[in-house]
Amino acid sequence: MASVSAHVAHALSARVDHVFGVMGNGNAALLDALDRTSTRYTPLRHEVGGVVAADAFFRASGRLAAATATYGAGFTNTLTALAESAQARIPVVLVVGDAPTAGLRPWDVDQAAMAAAARVPTLTMSREDAAATTLRAIEHALAHRTAVVLAIPYDLATADAGDLPAAGAVPPVALPAPLMPDGRRLDLVAELLTGARRPFLLAGRGAWLAGAGEQLGRLADLTGAVTASTALARGIFPEPRFDLGVTGGFGQEHAMALVHEADVAVVFGAGLNQYTMRFGRLFAPGTRVVQVDLAPEATHPTVTDFAPGDARLAASGIADRLEQAHASSNGWRESVDFAPLRRLHPGDDVAPDGRLDPRRVAARLGELLPGDRVVVSDGGHFIGWANMYWPVASPDRMLMVGTAFQSIGLGLPSVPGAAAAKPESAIVLTTGDGGGLMALADLESAVRTAAGRGIAVVWNDAAYGAEVNLYGLQGYAEAPMLIPEVDFAALATAVGAEGVVVRELADLDRLATWAAGPVGERRFLLLDCRISGRVIAPYQHEVIAVNRR
Repeated sequence: MASVSAHVAHALSARVDHVFGVMGNGNAALLDALDRTSTRYTPLRHEVGGVVAADAFFRASGRLAAATATYGAGFTNTLTALAESAQARIPVVLVVGDAPTAGLRPWDVDQAAMAAAARVPTLTMSREDAAATTLRAIEHALAHRTAVVLAIPYDLATADAGDLPAAGAVPPVALPAPLMPDGRRLDLVAELLTGARRPFLLAGRGAWLAGAGEQLGRLADLTGAVTASTALARGIFPEPRFDLGVTGGFGQEHAMALVHEADVAVVFGAGLNQYTMRFGRLFAPGTRVVQVDLAPEATHPTVTDFAPGDARLAASGIADRLEQAHASSNGWRESVDFAPLRRLHPGDDVAPDGRLDPRRVAARLGELLPGDRVVVSDGGHFIGWANMYWPVASPDRMLMVGTAFQSIGLGLPSVPGAAAAKPESAIVLTTGDGGGLMALADLESAVRTAAGRGIAVVWNDAAYGAEVNLYGLQGYAEAPMLIPEVDFAALATAVGAEGVVVRELADLDRLATWAAGPVGERRFLLLDCRISGRVIAPYQHEVIAVNRR
């Protein structure tokens, strides 16, 4: 005979190979049962980190991971990360303890209601269907691309649930087929691209998840389109010569001016948020904007034509039509000199306030960081530097956990998830001093799980930089926006990392010698970069301008 927790662990292990979390009395039986399966468990030091790590694991690998926490305070600590996963449409299963079936105890809360407030559904175990409920949670998370809470009532955790099913008896996960686009709408898009003088293709994360890269490259070649991506789909187009990189505030100003010249723009799998759209200024007023997406309707008012459907199937269908019509490039992209459109401001060695210019630091780091890298970004003003100056090989190598919910402090716990997903790659964290302090509990987790290949860059400006830029410039009191300068290098050393305080550009040379050393002899490296907060990232200038309207 096996317990409810054993049935949950057995079902999980058939579909999930990594679980992240924090142990407590509400999930102790689960973790004990999980220890007898092939699934790997990685402990975090704060419950929010378990969900964050599982979220980052999926973003970097495309494979589902689970998180776990105890009931009550353990569960409530996960809510920010659950909201982020739900809003970013990242599949995660959170297995938690819950109040007993007899009802709430004095220290319990209505966990299902709290999860629902974050737009996350809850499935609750019974003695009779623990394994089936676990599989339903996995199916729902994958099919709807969302977080799901799987609750184990406290009195059922060790209750007898009968024999475990035989090995191989767990049924496969049933997922819906990709949404086939309407043929007449594809006809229209093909016609628009055939008649376009300056065609432009924009791809988002939905295109990457659909595996549309090859077909988008084929479509770009047939139309002669200039291409670009959102921040979460960088590198999706196979031909870099005619690609502008990331649109919006992370893009180069002259590159965005070229996008403004497009007469037909086709957007695949991108939600067209305010940052991608430069707050409505990305396209010219007369641009014909077609959106291909799984959403039920267009997600931005500038969209003139909407084609619901899978991005890969749509790109392939449009390309087939163009091939049948013997379409070819009209030469627009060949006439463009792309080199100046990719040139970024190099910055100065030192800003006027005597601290390092973050642009120069970012550019130098871009030269020194290992090429085989996964960049994990926290939220904050500094987010622009890595996105602009550190290119990555593919969309699954730039993880920005927190941007959907506009939170900070999720960077450090993202490292264990990325490290598990990409075990051979360097894991590079970019975080601010505000977010770094907020996530300090999982500094140890990052150092432990990415030892020998982990690098953390702390943009230490002794402030909440975004708030200073947005509200300090409007005359708000700055004292609540400031942080006493923290020695992150010393904090890192305390948990087994090597910490380096970077006050001069030459201090970054330690990264070069670190990267050249044997992996087995390296420690996690944290670079505490003392930068100026007075150098404002281009995307933040856009935000400032909008707030002044």
